[in-house]
Amino acid sequence: MPFSSLKDRICDKNYSVSFGEVVKINATIITAKGLKVSISDMVKIVSNETNQETMGMVTEIDGETFFITPFSFVEGFCSRDKVFLDQTGLNIPVGESLLGRVVDPFMRPIDGKGNLNNSKSSPIIKAPIPAMKRGMIDEVFSVGVKSIDGLLTCGKGQKLGIFAGSGVGKSTLMGMIVRGSDAPIKVVALIGERGREVPEFIEKNLGGNLENTVIIVATSDDSPLMRKYGAFAAMSVAEFFKDQGLDVLFIMDSVTRFAMAQREIGLALGEPPTSKGYPPSSLTLLPQLMERAGKEEGKGSITAFFTVLIEGDDMSDPIADQSRSILDGHIVLSRELTDFGIYPPVHILNSASRVMNDIISIDHFKAVMKFRRLYTLLKENEMLIRIGAYTKGSDSELDEAMDKKDDMEKFLIQGSTFKSPYKDTEEILLSLMGGSS
Repeated sequence: MPFSSLKDRICDKNYSVSFGEVVKINATIITAKGLKVSISDMVKIVSNETNQETMGMVTEIDGETFFITPFSFVEGFCSRDKVFLDQTGLNIPVGESLLGRVVDPFMRPIDGKGNLNNSKSSPIIKAPIPAMKRGMIDEVFSVGVKSIDGLLTCGKGQKLGIFAGSGVGKSTLMGMIVRGSDAPIKVVALIGERGREVPEFIEKNLGGNLENTVIIVATSDDSPLMRKYGAFAAMSVAEFFKDQGLDVLFIMDSVTRFAMAQREIGLALGEPPTSKGYPPSSLTLLPQLMERAGKEEGKGSITAFFTVLIEGDDMSDPIADQSRSILDGHIVLSRELTDFGIYPPVHILNSASRVMNDIISIDHFKAVMKFRRLYTLLKENEMLIRIGAYTKGSDSELDEAMDKKDDMEKFLIQGSTFKSPYKDTEEILLSLMGGSS
């Protein structure tokens, strides 16, 4: 073999000069020694027998021994396999060529459309935007969904959660937001979901249109580390475009699968389980990801929607509870509304946007308050109305709510392929509520 060819192959591997050896392997952790490493260092494990290799991260150090969580499965590796320090670190290639593509957390294409030419490198783990460099959220971010734009108005740089049980319509709403948003760049992270859902989401929910969109995928059959860092990698892609002064829509499905990946890693490393088996690291990891979204002075913004799976529709789930405390608003999807044929099934009374009051007009705000008040009256007196125990004229406000019930429900209902411009939504709401109250 020519020396130049051998030199090129070695350079491509980014191996360190020194190496360590594997001393023990179990289903989730590789134990090694003989190499000086730090926590979060990236390493490559190379099989002596087959030259098979995989990447991993150093997650624990005990004297001369260190523990590696691999990015893939450990089948095929054995004791005395070599461990090299990866000189590139935990970085991913980013660039304009990612637009319109479907990639894995290492930015390797999985859509069969050829290689990517990304010349820039970005670290997966970054510090969030410093508190005093965050811009004020003072502009409306329209998503084209009437119930959200009208009653839970979102601002540029806001972080919202979409909370729902299984099969309630998270993916459909995500698709509506991606299609309805006017953001110049859209980054979608599909973390820990079924592989079948990836092409379905692209074809059914996005209509096959990936213009100005990047989709980062780490499915449920990927290793916990791939699922964990898939979310961080997706956020790094969004930050790359934000640093160019662009407004980015970031959607992640789901935070729960992301936390479950850290639960697997934490328990394998001996962390104590707490509520529902989640170790403390699962909860501390959420703000490290979510706080990276937002608006930065002199740059662009990342408006983020994080879906949270509510197991058994239990809003006191530890991940849901922690997410709600970090985010700037929450959109709750109701299984009860789907039974009545209201899609998207946004439960207005249980949902809130913490910045809405600062970005909408006074008339719009009054119309929202009136809508919520009338809707609450209908829910509180629903049984009386259904059995005919309420006599019209007893309460003028409830009478108005009953008269407007059909129009209010019509306002909440929207076809999955229909986009409602923000101005149109605002005019419909003002007209429905009589201008203001």
